[in-house]
Amino acid sequence: MKIGFLGLGIMGCGMARNLMKAGHEVTVWNRTAAKCTAFAKEGARVGATPREVVAANEVTFAMLADPAAARAVCLGPDGAAAGAAAGHDYVDVSTVDAATAQAVAAAVTATGARFLEAPVSGTKKPAEDGTLIFLTGGDAALYEKVGPLLDVMGKKRVFLGAVGQGARMKLVVNMIMGTMITALGEGIALASKSGLEGAALLDVLAAGAMACPMFAGKGPGILADSFPTAFPLKHQQKDLRLAVALGDELHQPLAVAAAVNEAYKRAIAMGLADADMSAVARAVRG
Repeated sequence: MKIGFLGLGIMGCGMARNLMKAGHEVTVWNRTAAKCTAFAKEGARVGATPREVVAANEVTFAMLADPAAARAVCLGPDGAAAGAAAGHDYVDVSTVDAATAQAVAAAVTATGARFLEAPVSGTKKPAEDGTLIFLTGGDAALYEKVGPLLDVMGKKRVFLGAVGQGARMKLVVNMIMGTMITALGEGIALASKSGLEGAALLDVLAAGAMACPMFAGKGPGILADSFPTAFPLKHQQKDLRLAVALGDELHQPLAVAAAVNEAYKRAIAMGLADADMSAVARAVRG
């Protein structure tokens, strides 16, 4: 299949490569054009604009950093919507708020094209390994059509209904993730000041009801004060901010998430925006 892919950041690189490995003809585009060079050497086509990519391909995926980027790439003069028409499909896998997903969907479907939101749960390694989880909403027929493509890039996919539900599910998931990793950072800090070995704490957690892949994966880095970026801290803070805003919109108190959001804002002020999200542990040590 002829597939377009917009956005070659930490997540998009692995996803686009998995589509290429599966034998699809992929055309890539990125706001920083230099990131396309390696893909061109690997056999991908390179598009000049999102408009050109969408117009030339049957299905186009977009993996952008935030709501502002998702809107700009789709709605701009040379944006994705400008290249869309009946027979084209647009799948936005970015993490955005429901209002942004709905605005992008409206612009795409107004051209006669179809739209699916499909934000992902997972970070750099799952993107590379093809083990992401897709949280989708929108056109049910399109979901069925691109299901095999999502299966190339992920291990699970769910259809949640109307556009916006995928975005909301992703924000809830990342809100929980952000609070969990912050709690782990506080726990390791408290254990250390109590004279306990951090490795012993991780061993105890791994043996009980709180055992989880995230603690096993992020805990050693927190102990070593080393945070190679799998999911940038600034993006985790963005997701927490959007989740808190969703809580405000729905009159749902989110006291824990709001406090954790402040911890991430402190981490950004400490210069950790581009470090891994687990670097929030530095901000909660006291």
